[in-house]
Amino acid sequence: MEQEPLSDRFTVGGVMELRDVEIFLAVAEELHFGRAAERLRVTPARVSQSIKKLERQVGGPLFQRTSRRVATTAIGQQLYEELRPHYRGLHESLARAAQAATGTTEVLRLGMIASNLNDIRPLLDEFALRRPDCQVRVTHQHFSDPFGALRRDEIDLQLTWLPVNEPDLTVGPEVYAEPVVLAVAADHPLAARPDAHYEDLADYPQPAVTAPDYWIGAVSPFHTPAGRPISRGPAVANFQELITAVAAGQGICVVHAHARRYYARPDIRYLTVAGLPWSRWALVWRTAGESPLVRAFAETSEEFGPLDVPR
Repeated sequence: MEQEPLSDRFTVGGVMELRDVEIFLAVAEELHFGRAAERLRVTPARVSQSIKKLERQVGGPLFQRTSRRVATTAIGQQLYEELRPHYRGLHESLARAAQAATGTTEVLRLGMIASNLNDIRPLLDEFALRRPDCQVRVTHQHFSDPFGALRRDEIDLQLTWLPVNEPDLTVGPEVYAEPVVLAVAADHPLAARPDAHYEDLADYPQPAVTAPDYWIGAVSPFHTPAGRPISRGPAVANFQELITAVAAGQGICVVHAHARRYYARPDIRYLTVAGLPWSRWALVWRTAGESPLVRAFAETSEEFGPLDVPR
C-alpha cells in the first residue's frame, strides 16, 4: 500500500496555515530559531509557537533542539522535502499573476549581500529602460550563507564582494568598488582616534562568521601585515548581529564603507584603516542556471560601467 505523503496529514488534524509553512521552511533552512524569526520579520516566540503547533498536528518532533544547535529530525526532513516544491510553486503562480496584472512578462531575482540598494539604483534604472517588460525583484541575503540562495535557485544572480572561487558559480562584471572601515563601539579605546592602524586589528577580537575563509578574509583579514593573528570573537549570522556585538563591546570589525551611511548609530564609530584593500563587488550567478535574462542584466552592467558610489 502506497504511503500517504506526510504533508497531506495536516488536513486531518487541522488546517496548515501558509505562515506556519513559511516559518517551518525558514527554520529548516536556517537551523536557528532566531535567524528564522529575523528573516520572516516575526518574533522568536511566534516561531516557537508555530513549530509546536505543527509538531502537535504531525504527532512528532520536527526538530532536535539543544542549547547549541538545531537539527531536523527524520520526520522534519521528510516534511521539508515534500513542502518546499509546493511552496515554491505557489509563489511562482502568484508571481506570474502579479506579472500579468502589471503588464510585465519576466522577473529577475537579484540577491544582495549589502544593504545599499540606493547605490545601485542607476544600474536598475538603466536595465528598466532596456527591459521594460522585466521586473527586478531584490532580496537581502545574509553573509553567513553567501551562496546558498543561488544554489537553492531562490535567486537568479547575486551582487557580492570578490573574490568568489566557487566551481559552480560564474563571476560576472564588477558593479562598483569601495573602501573598508573599522567599526568600534563608541566607548571603545580606539574610538577616540581619527583612524586606526592595520596592526591594531590584532589587539581585539572580530566577530566570527560561518562562511568560506577566503571570502570573509578578503574583508576581515585573519592576520596583520606583520603576521600577527586576528582572533575571532562571538559568532554572528548577519550584519544586525554583527553591529550589535560591536556596539556591546564584544569586538571590533572591518566592514564596508557604505555602513557609515546605512548603519549610522550613536553607539558606533567608523574609523579609516590605512593599508586595507578596497572591496570589489560583482554579479555572480549559478553557471548551470544562466539564462538570457541573467545575461541581459550582466551585459547592461558591463556596458553601463562600474558605478561611482559614495565613500
